[in-house]
This record gives sequence, C-alpha cells and structure tokens, in this order.
Amino acid sequence: MHILITGGCGFTGNLLTNDLINLGHKVTVVDTQWFGNFLKKKKKLKILKLDIRNYKKIPLKNVDVVVHLANIANDPSVELNPTLSWEINVLATQKLIERSIFYKVKQFIFASSGSVYGIKKEKNVTENLSLVPVSTYNKTKMIAERVLKSYEKDIKLHCIRPATVCGFSPRMRLDVSVNMLTFQALKFNSMTVFGGNQIRPNIHIQDLTNVYKHFIKKPHLPSGFYNAGFENLKIIDVAKKILKKTKCKIKILKKTNDPRSYRQDSTKLLKTGFKPNFNVDYAIKELINNFKLKKVKVTQNLFRVKYMKKFILKNE
Repeated sequence: MHILITGGCGFTGNLLTNDLINLGHKVTVVDTQWFGNFLKKKKKLKILKLDIRNYKKIPLKNVDVVVHLANIANDPSVELNPTLSWEINVLATQKLIERSIFYKVKQFIFASSGSVYGIKKEKNVTENLSLVPVSTYNKTKMIAERVLKSYEKDIKLHCIRPATVCGFSPRMRLDVSVNMLTFQALKFNSMTVFGGNQIRPNIHIQDLTNVYKHFIKKPHLPSGFYNAGFENLKIIDVAKKILKKTKCKIKILKKTNDPRSYRQDSTKLLKTGFKPNFNVDYAIKELINNFKLKKVKVTQNLFRVKYMKKFILKNE
C-alpha cells in the first residue's frame, strides 16, 4: 500500500512513518521540516520538503491513503499568526482532500483535536456533543472537520480527535503537558503548575500512532469522527505522578490564562476493536529514562512557540 503522510517528520508523524515502513508499506512524507527531519533514509520512504500550501506539488497519483497530520499545532503557536494558521489548517486541508478525490485516493485520515469540544461539564464527552471551540486553534480544527465532512460521499473519511499526546519521539515536543512537566522536574527539580484543576484527556504517542494504523488496516470502518483519549486527568494530578518518580517540588500558581478543561470518552473507538496499550505513567517513566540516557537533545526547536517566533514566522 502507498501511504502519503503530511507532517510525517513531526512528533507523531515520525513514529507513524517508521511503523508503516516496518509493516512493508511504501510511504511518501510531505513536511516543511521547520523543526527538522529525524527520519532515516529507507528503501520505501520518500521525503519531500514541501509546504502543504503548495498543494499542486503534492504527489497523489497512485496513493492509496492520505494521513493528514500537518498543521500549526496548539493554541499559543496559532496565536502567533492566526492568518497563517487558517491558511494551513483549513484552506490547505480543503485543497488536499479535493486533489485526493481527483487522484482517486481511497481513504483520507485527518488529525483533528479533542480540544474542539471546548469547556464541557459532561463527564462523558462523546462525539455526539456540540463543538464549542474557545481558541483560534480549536476553531481551525472545527472548520476543517466541517469542510472535510462535505466530501465524505466522495472518499472514505476518518477524522481522529486526539487527546493531549505524551511520550517519547525522535522528534520531541516539550510543549505538551506531561512532557513539559517531566522536563521541568528533571531540568530544574521543580514544576510550575498554572491553576492545576483543569482536566485534560491524555494519549500516549504510540497509542495514537496505533490509532492511525488501526484505521489504515480497517478502511471499511464507518466514516466520521472518533475520539482518541483514555486518561482524563487534572494537571495537578499529572504533576503528582511525576513527583512520585522524581521527588521534585511543585510550584502552584493560582492564576492561569488557560481555562480549557475537557474530557473525552473514546467508547466509539474502542468498539471498533482498538485497544490502548500505554498510559501516562508509562510516558513519564519512558521520558525519564530517555532523558537520563541523553536520547533527548534539548534544543530550541523543541519549544515550539519560541522557535516559531524567532526562526520561522519572521520569514513568512
């Protein structure tokens, strides 16, 4: 099978690309490589340094599946340049699915976000609840979903709404809660928690990678939206988990400019036969071991907002 992955050099894309190559698939990666390229050359792997806004250059002929991961990710990054985010997260996504249909791609898998639900009081946040995005990033994901849904009669479409991702990847991110707090604990022997009572659903990066592989393996599953998150935890409880393994200090600041608090119920995904194999505790242990083994080289590009502001957006 020939699979094209946008954002294949990224945090999740790196693992997914390698897993699919190991399964014997042919993979084409399209990525701007703003944050580097940690993929190694392999026989069935083609890597194109390309912005998805240049959609006409994306080679879709004879592609069976498109996994669309490329986007401006998370709230702070999007706020640096909202116009750029709308262009990439929404407009380029529309062009990509239109051309996928034109080239007779069989399946389109989209990486949305669990944050599209906004602040919810319900304990079981299922796919049937209304979307109330509270940030520009959330809005771009919601609109992209609606645009894609309008094409579902023309192509098999699976929109995945991942929880906050945690764990180790060759292309690391230190701006997601579990990874960020673990890094703080190891680097400074102290974690700073803003608020702390906000609830976040979590998913280990290997489980998320397995979700995408699950849908590639089962293209017959009904088109639609699928939550992918398995541990709804308060930020303070995540910090306490890290505390047990590092014996560091926790500094709690009551004021926070991030009120988002949301849960996820992934029963719909589980009913398709998917089973998660990892959790937050595993991610923390994994991160600690990789930091100790010096497998994480702390560079500026691991801090997405600062890196984009300094090196990327000034050239846009």
